[in-house]
Amino acid sequence: KLDRYEELCCNLDDPKAEAEMARLQDEIDAHDYWNIDSLVERSMAAMHCPPADRKIAVLSGGERRRVAICRLLLTEPDVLLLDEPTNHLDAETVQWLEEYLKDFKGTLIVVTHDRYFLSDVTDWILELDRGVCYPYKGNYEEWLKQKEAMLAREAKAEKSRQKLIENELKWIQTNPSGRHSKSQARVKRYEELQKQEVSTREDDLVIRIPSGPRLGNLVVRAEHVKMGFGDRTLYTDLNFDLPRGGIVGVIGPNGAGKTTLFKLITGQLKPVEGTFSVGETVKLSYVDQTRSELKPDETVYEAITGGGEFVNLAGTTMMNGRAY
Repeated sequence: KLDRYEELCCNLDDPKAEAEMARLQDEIDAHDYWNIDSLVERSMAAMHCPPADRKIAVLSGGERRRVAICRLLLTEPDVLLLDEPTNHLDAETVQWLEEYLKDFKGTLIVVTHDRYFLSDVTDWILELDRGVCYPYKGNYEEWLKQKEAMLAREAKAEKSRQKLIENELKWIQTNPSGRHSKSQARVKRYEELQKQEVSTREDDLVIRIPSGPRLGNLVVRAEHVKMGFGDRTLYTDLNFDLPRGGIVGVIGPNGAGKTTLFKLITGQLKPVEGTFSVGETVKLSYVDQTRSELKPDETVYEAITGGGEFVNLAGTTMMNGRAY
């Protein structure tokens, strides 16, 4: 629209241009398009987007997520649909996004597994449970309280239903002739109670994760590692020695090299300088952001078990795949 307005300004002799210019100016003023460049720059800075001339193909998952959200917010929508918006975003960007959405004047519908984001941003929760939608007023923490109360009511109702079924079944068994006379209503009631059975919840599932082979003194060690791509250096003189049983969280802004670090550990990438050492008895398992190790043409069962009938747990125990 700005380009068209400037084009019309160069053709003022056209009598039709004045009317179109007036219409365009009203629209540009209404949406503040005069300041679109500065608005884009401010939004990119707030979302910590990569440089404007960088190609999308070389961006990390988090950087791509920033660009997509930034573009979406600039459209000034009436209804904003966000599907897992905090995925791949660092803590600082998530905080900025939360503040923006709190001031958002339109309607926001968000799908997320980030419970802190839900608590900070939402004031209604819509739960999809076993084919039924349950709306709750409040954020995630308030939903937890309401959900607990609902489950208690559900358990109480199910207990009463089971007691009624038991009583009706006893009556039917002790009054067989009544099934063909005036007591048909009780038989029908028993059948209706049976049909009301709800799908059971599986809240106490256990997944067996066996211990691996005994580790030696060396697990994963980085010595004087330098890594980067082209003229972009991610880190220099990186040193660490991962202990046995250690649980380490890797934090940092998008594009800092967190995924690259994993690829260095797994040997998918080689450092520019320095060495990565992995113990001889160490067995690495890696799930990346895109789950690229999964084959699209395999079934879920085949992906988990490798297609065999049994699963080899830690190289010592065989277990039926479907039981696992």
